[in-house]
Amino acid sequence: MGICRLSVRIFADPPQRLDKALSRDVPDDANLSRTRLMRLIADGHVTLNGQVATDPKAKVQEGDIVDIDVPEAEDSHIGPEDIALSVVFEDEDLIVIDKPAGMVVHPAPGSPSGTLVNALLAHCGDALSGVGGMKRPGIVHRIDKDTSGLLVVAKSDRAHHGLAAQFEKHTVERYYKAVAYGVPDANDPRLRGIKGVNFEPGNIMKITTQLARHKADRQKQAVLFHGGRHAVTRARIVESFGAPAVASLVECWLETGRTHQIRVHLAHAGHALVGDPTYGGRRKLAQGAVSEAAALAVRAFPRQALHAQVLGFVHPVSGETLRFEAEIPQDMAGLIDVLRG
Repeated sequence: MGICRLSVRIFADPPQRLDKALSRDVPDDANLSRTRLMRLIADGHVTLNGQVATDPKAKVQEGDIVDIDVPEAEDSHIGPEDIALSVVFEDEDLIVIDKPAGMVVHPAPGSPSGTLVNALLAHCGDALSGVGGMKRPGIVHRIDKDTSGLLVVAKSDRAHHGLAAQFEKHTVERYYKAVAYGVPDANDPRLRGIKGVNFEPGNIMKITTQLARHKADRQKQAVLFHGGRHAVTRARIVESFGAPAVASLVECWLETGRTHQIRVHLAHAGHALVGDPTYGGRRKLAQGAVSEAAALAVRAFPRQALHAQVLGFVHPVSGETLRFEAEIPQDMAGLIDVLRG
């Protein structure tokens, strides 16, 4: 494995800790996040004025010379695959993808190939500067296999660290479109009796619960009110379908980002997504409320009708505010059209 030596002179008024000083003074083009620097220090790859420094809290002063031996990024054990991608934005630090329904984000025992990561390894090639010492894309968030829409992926260590921090602080803007059974309206007395569901001005439904793995089915998430992880989803009606209304196009946005969050939260409120077999999305519409063609389209829809439409964040390197929007895919657009008809 090759080694690249980087020599850094500590600038004036440095933070007292070695790791913080390096995080400030290492050139941006080195693509080294503070997390990566701390690992290099711990592994003995850093010398301070000629002495190996393995303590990230070691004190530094202006003019100190720090040498960093950065091992060449290792190739990932995951193989690249030539799979077409819909690239919305790309630069040297990150890439934004409009993921199709049916594609898994990361290899897993049930999906060892054909994933977004396989495709990105082929698409990015040598442009991956290394995340955590490995030539791999940095996955900072995921959407389910059968959910379509926008994801941002880091290509460099510094971008991975910066994006992960934004997701952890819940500052990333994420809006979804979904087709749900029923109409989540504040005037529905049934909704007032569901724990964790309330309404904000503008007929915005807010769902606040804890989420954790289902005890009986480990592939599912369950709503809890003690234990688990805090989860908040908001949703508003965009359009309703049928006479009487039996389905709706709903816009959802996340305060937190938990596994299956929108799907399990809307099901908890009694408004499961059309096509979602995991959370009760195979309900029958009231006879005559919509056309036979619409009823058939709802019954036959092969996936949860959920699309990650808007993604906004601050570029972790340039500081620029970025916002992207992806059109609703053809299968969902067709479902909406037939429901309108």
